[in-house]
Amino acid sequence: MPIILKNLTVAYDGHPAIHHVNCSFEFGSLTAVTGPNGAGKSTLIKVLAGLMNYDGVIEMNGLEMADIGYLPQIHESDKSFAISVLDLAIMGYWKKVGAFRKISAAMLDDAKKTLETVGLSGFEGRAIGTLSAGQFQRALFARAMLQNAKLILLDEPFSAVDANTTADLLNIMHGWSAAGKTVIAVLHDMDQIRENFPETMLLARECVACGKTAEVLTNKNLAWAKDTMAENWDENSPVCEAAA
Repeated sequence: MPIILKNLTVAYDGHPAIHHVNCSFEFGSLTAVTGPNGAGKSTLIKVLAGLMNYDGVIEMNGLEMADIGYLPQIHESDKSFAISVLDLAIMGYWKKVGAFRKISAAMLDDAKKTLETVGLSGFEGRAIGTLSAGQFQRALFARAMLQNAKLILLDEPFSAVDANTTADLLNIMHGWSAAGKTVIAVLHDMDQIRENFPETMLLARECVACGKTAEVLTNKNLAWAKDTMAENWDENSPVCEAAA
């Protein structure tokens, strides 16, 4: 069964960030969420991650919060903590071991191998505050890999990273999908989406289209999304509520 959104609405002070959104995500799918600035993409990801209240219905069909991995935008992640790259990676075990159980030798070995997989071999002892944006994002991907979530939500995972890092992280995402994990990522690069993401959701506060990428990213739909976001903000508009 897919993840299903029915009449999903999130509003700030009565003004909709997203409203009356209907869409579904098949398990094991690789889906891009795209649209103009202010379209509600990050809001959607945060709702799916369980971080925001909403009106409407989300049917997870067996998925629990422990099954969900979330990577926020890189600027929302705090690099000031005095922890190492290895410490950050093993935080992916948090839902498995909790706060007081020790990390086993096997887990520690897997964490080191995962850092090698994301291109951070030799960085285990480095403080995360010394990492470049691309290195830090690789470390965050390592944490997500160790979490072993069934649903992985990524908010602009390639912002502020170089082309080589992007290519490596895309390969990891394809690997997740091939392993049966559901991946939903907020992205802006249309060529990148067309080349790597079979499914796309186009948002402009409302869902303009959702489905096969080639059918969603048409000139007509993209123009509709742009025109919708260009509408004036009406401070006196009625409160937007999800229909019964």
